[in-house]
Amino acid sequence: MACGSILTLPDYQPSNNGHHPPSQRPFEEEPPDSRPPDREPLPSALNHRIVAILEVLICSDYPTQLALGATFGAFGYGPFIADGALRVSYVVGISLADSALLIGLVLLFLYAHGERPRDVIIGHRPVVGEIVYGIPLILAAIAIAIVVLVTIQRAAPSLHTVEKNPLQSLLTSPRDAWLFALVVLVAGGVREEIQRAFLLHRFEQWLGGGRVGVIVTSVAFGAGHLLQGVDAAIATGLLGAFWGVVYLRRRSAVAPIISHSGFDLIQIVQFFFVRS
Repeated sequence: MACGSILTLPDYQPSNNGHHPPSQRPFEEEPPDSRPPDREPLPSALNHRIVAILEVLICSDYPTQLALGATFGAFGYGPFIADGALRVSYVVGISLADSALLIGLVLLFLYAHGERPRDVIIGHRPVVGEIVYGIPLILAAIAIAIVVLVTIQRAAPSLHTVEKNPLQSLLTSPRDAWLFALVVLVAGGVREEIQRAFLLHRFEQWLGGGRVGVIVTSVAFGAGHLLQGVDAAIATGLLGAFWGVVYLRRRSAVAPIISHSGFDLIQIVQFFFVRS
């Protein structure tokens, strides 16, 4: 049967013993210079996980706040005034400085891995649409907080370990209220939701998935509010889980930022008028 192409062999005559001439032996090794260079081994998954764990720990907020607190203390600026009350300027200063530092670290880690911050934080949905979507989520967050706190009050009142939120005592004037409004917008809504988006992104990539990330970050988020009481820490942790789920569904931190900021602003207004 004829074939479409014919494979021709070199034209030579075999020697008496049937072997190929030395110059035309099959499977002859190529000169060393013609071999392709060896490829460098790719980083292992374990290396990626170790790096992800380190980035999550650094951006967990505890190291940055400890570092800033030590820095403020080294300059003789502590968190308390003479009568033992919290210093308003210290709380505002360390909150804003921590926000700038942590957001900078998130951007640094994303750029270091060749990732676009817009893809991780803003997403691909229209920003205006995400803002509109986040507005009713303010009411959803308030409803979650009320249901959780009322349920704890009725089922486990012993978890109400702090009679009065210590931050409420700092709202003694309209100036303080405006300062704390700035803090909750920047350090609460913006910083914490950018932080949450980054941490969930890392969990999805290397640390067990988004569900694990929501659980871990929500527990840590709630633990950071134990100063306000165990019941407040539980409510805050569940709110963190709520905003985390919204981020994973929308792939954008814009709606959680709007919801979180609005929720915190309403808290400031409530605290100020209750004190007044």
